[in-house]
Amino acid sequence: MSATLAKGQNGPLAANDVVISIQLTAPADLSALLVTESGKVRSDADFVFFNQPNGPGVNLQPAPAGQPASLAVSLNAVPADIAQIRAVITLDDATSNFGRFPAPTAIVSDSAGNQLYEYRIDGLNTESIVIALELYRRQSEWKVRAVGQGYAGGFAALVTDHGVTVDESPAATQVPPPPAYQPAQPPPQPAYPTQQPAYPTQQQPQYPPTQQAYPQGGTGYPPPGQGYPPPPAPGGYPPPAPGQPGPGQGYPPPAQPAAQQQPAGEISLSKDRPVSLVKGQRVTLRKEGGTALTFVKMGLGWDPVRSRGMFGNRTVDIDLDASVVMFADMNVVDVAYYGQLTSKDGSIRHQGDNLTGEGEGDDEVILVDLTRIPAHVSALLFVVTSYKGHTFEQVQNAFCRLVDGANNAELARYTLAGGMPFTGMAMAKVFRVGNDWKLQALGEGIQAKHPGEAVPQLGRFLGN
Repeated sequence: MSATLAKGQNGPLAANDVVISIQLTAPADLSALLVTESGKVRSDADFVFFNQPNGPGVNLQPAPAGQPASLAVSLNAVPADIAQIRAVITLDDATSNFGRFPAPTAIVSDSAGNQLYEYRIDGLNTESIVIALELYRRQSEWKVRAVGQGYAGGFAALVTDHGVTVDESPAATQVPPPPAYQPAQPPPQPAYPTQQPAYPTQQQPQYPPTQQAYPQGGTGYPPPGQGYPPPPAPGGYPPPAPGQPGPGQGYPPPAQPAAQQQPAGEISLSKDRPVSLVKGQRVTLRKEGGTALTFVKMGLGWDPVRSRGMFGNRTVDIDLDASVVMFADMNVVDVAYYGQLTSKDGSIRHQGDNLTGEGEGDDEVILVDLTRIPAHVSALLFVVTSYKGHTFEQVQNAFCRLVDGANNAELARYTLAGGMPFTGMAMAKVFRVGNDWKLQALGEGIQAKHPGEAVPQLGRFLGN
C-alpha cells in the first residue's frame, strides 16, 4: 500500500530502481532535470525529455497512446555530483493551465509496479508547468519530496533557470523556410525540442536559428569607442519577397500622389511633429525626403492607477517589463528582455528597467540598429508583461514611442485608450516589407507574466 504525501513532505526510498508516473486528464508531458547542489544541470545531457529520453541513470519510458510517459530511475547509476532529480509536468497547450482540470497526481513505484508514494498536486491555478516532485540525496540515502511548485515564468524560463541551453542552430547562411501555416493563426505552443539537446518545442522549429533563445546572460555590446550605431554592413537587405516592392521602387514611388502610395491605415512620418498613431495604424520608417531610418529607439512607459482608500491615496506596486521578440517568419529567433539585455547578433539593446535621464517619461527603452538585424529576421514584436500578475486595468497612460536614434527626436507615439483585463500587451510591431521597415501600433492584450509565456501568443500578429 502506497503512502500519501502532502506538499513539502518527504519519505525514504528503499528501492534502487523506481518509476515516476503521472495521472491527469489534460494532454501533458513528463520530463526530468538532474541538478547539482547549485540547482543547475551540469550540461544539456542532464535534461531528459521525449527528444532526449536517456540521461545518466534516468530514462523516459514511452506510454500507450494518449498517456504521458514515465521516468525510470536507477538510483545507483545517478552520478555522485547529482543531488536532485526534479520531475516536471508540462501541459501540451501552453495557453491553458492546471486550474482548468482536476489536480494531477504524481506516483512513485518500484520496478515491479508496487506503488510507494502518491502525491495529489492541489492548489494549482494559472500555471501550465509544475515541478511535481524530486528525488534527492540525504547523505548516502535517497528520498522523495512532494514539491508541487508551479512555474509562472513558462517552460523556457524554467529550463533556463536550471542551466539548460536553449539552442537550435542552423547553418549561418541557411535561408529560413516559408511559414508552415497561415500567418493569421497563432503558432503551436512550445513544449519540447525538435533537435538534440535543444530546448523543446512542438512544431518545426519554434526556437531557431543562431543560438540559445533565453541564455543566462547576453553577450557584450560594441565596446566603448566604437559608437552606436556602427556603419551599415555592405550588401543591404535580401531580395524582396514576392509581391513586395523591389530595388528602385522605393517608398513612396515618385510621380504618384501620397493618397495612392499608402495602404489603408498607413501614414507618413512628419519632420515637424510626432505622428500620433491609432490601433492598427502603420508608418514606414523613412523620414520626409525618403531617407530610411537606420537606428531607432522604442520607448515604453506606463503609470500605475492611484486608488483612494481609508489611509489616503495608494499606488499599487506594479512591475511591468518590456521585451522585444525577433521572428524569422513564424519562428522565434531571439528575445531581448531584462534577463538578456542584448540580442546575440548585437542589433538590439535593452536599456534595463526604470531608465532615467535621456528619454524622460519612458520606463524602459530598447535600442534597435536596423542595419545589423540579420537578413532572415522579418519582424520585431515589442511586448510588455506584468511580472507580478497585475492586469492593465491597474495601469494608465501606457504608451510606446518611436525615437530617431540619430537626434533623439520623437517620430511616432501610440497610447493605449484604457485598461484591459490582461497581464501582457503586444504594443507594436516593426516588420519588413520589401526593402523597407514599417511600424504598426498593436495594443492587443495577452495573458503573460514573462516573455517566455508571451511568445506562444504572438503568432497572430505576424501577418503583414
